[in-house]
Amino acid sequence: MRIRLAIFVLALLMMMAVLPTLAQDAAPEASGALTLEPLGTVTTGAFDEGAQEIVAYHAPSQTVYAVNAQAVTLDLISIADPAAPTVTTQVDMTQYGDSANSVAVYGDLVAVAIQAEAADANGSVVFLNPAGEFISTVEVGVLPDMVTFSPDGTKVLTANEGEPNDDYSVDAEGSVSIIDVSGGVEAATVTTVGFTDFNTDGARAAELPEGARIFGPNATVAQDLEPEYIAVSPDSSTAYVTLQEANVYAVIDINAGSVTAIYSFGVKDHSLPGNALDAGNDDGVINIANWPVFGLYQPDGIAAYEVDGTIYVVTANEGDTRDYETYSEEGELGESAVDEAFPDLETLVTEGAIGGLEILESIGDTDGDGDLDQLYIPGGRSFSIYNANTGEQVFDSGDQLEQIIAAAFPENFNASHDDNGLDDRSDNKGPEPEGVTLAVIGESTYAFIGLERQSGIMVYDVTDPTAPVFVTYVENRSYDADPGTPEAGDLGPEGLLFISAEESPNGQPLLVVANEVSGTTTIWQITVN
Repeated sequence: MRIRLAIFVLALLMMMAVLPTLAQDAAPEASGALTLEPLGTVTTGAFDEGAQEIVAYHAPSQTVYAVNAQAVTLDLISIADPAAPTVTTQVDMTQYGDSANSVAVYGDLVAVAIQAEAADANGSVVFLNPAGEFISTVEVGVLPDMVTFSPDGTKVLTANEGEPNDDYSVDAEGSVSIIDVSGGVEAATVTTVGFTDFNTDGARAAELPEGARIFGPNATVAQDLEPEYIAVSPDSSTAYVTLQEANVYAVIDINAGSVTAIYSFGVKDHSLPGNALDAGNDDGVINIANWPVFGLYQPDGIAAYEVDGTIYVVTANEGDTRDYETYSEEGELGESAVDEAFPDLETLVTEGAIGGLEILESIGDTDGDGDLDQLYIPGGRSFSIYNANTGEQVFDSGDQLEQIIAAAFPENFNASHDDNGLDDRSDNKGPEPEGVTLAVIGESTYAFIGLERQSGIMVYDVTDPTAPVFVTYVENRSYDADPGTPEAGDLGPEGLLFISAEESPNGQPLLVVANEVSGTTTIWQITVN
């Protein structure tokens, strides 16, 4: 009996030696500088259909415009009373193309990005007046997934994603279209900026950063660089474009219509202090710890601001994979081929560790023998700030987002937007930061970051880009209700829009959040404490 006990103790000690220690980091203390309160919500009743995705605002008419993919409409929402927002008009967008993906407003001009039906067909931007009436349309690149105005209103830019079709028989090139509307939309001209110069045989092939992931089946660089989101510098001269799957971003000279540079977002080492994560959902407990995996930041949303003459970009590090009928890079720890010499592999693949963690099979085979020597996962589970014109990361929130959620919602930590269960998303991108918008309130600049899966909003003071301060975390969600029911509240925040006090219907700053899974758009009032 004693021999058996000794063997058990020895085995336990060995297990403790290889398993990571729980991270000692605690959730940062909230500054409480701002308070967010939900005032009113528009409810479509459509669950997990993208019924409310991207939002824009026209101050004179006190109208929010929301892209409704489920109905293929542009919904005009009156927020004259922010506590009782009402859909006043639905503009049928099928008359312009296959679907509407994004909307932006400047002055009395509404721009809507329209996707064509064919996977390799160019899309368009439709210009409407504030009432939703047609003015004109222009052709842009393939699959315009996001549209934005430059701050001076003279240019409209689209991120043309150019995704493959389901069976990868078509793989269009990604691009950015620049629409000059300085002479009026009827006289608009379009310059589309592509990435063919960065192809292997292109004139700028040597400028592609080492960290750029070009891995689609038989894909060129131009095909694998898929613009996701655009931020424009305050002086309207430069665009910063996330190329999510490739884990890089492009800097574009708007007036010249050319790519200035491409920078890698880099890799996050989750074995380092401050970079812990909960990487397993089979243990059923909160276990934010350091693990021997690397994260690709792969941001979706990006926003730009200027501090002391330097432009910075804030990124929401969602993560994304290529997963199609005939090609997928997704793998699972315990199922994917990992080099048997990987340290403590037998322990890592257990349910008590990180067995079942979604990993990438497209990266990590360092010796080319067909198995993984390093483990990579999609997303950074964080937000970051970069010097926009050098690519230097000056801040990353590390494990703070998961620490904050664990403290605020310990029974529903890393829940999903369609499942209230504890730990549901720990094995796959965690809370999944997706969208970000910036706001100047008083003397401070704040970042509002939407968490797609946990369905909350993180607020940070980013006035000093090198030392952001956690302000508050809010959710408009009930874990007592089943997702898919109206009682569940807001699920899957996609588009975030700040309305200043000067342009707000009630004289208070507002945050408008479109939630694609619950099909709701909620108006939050922001109070300065």
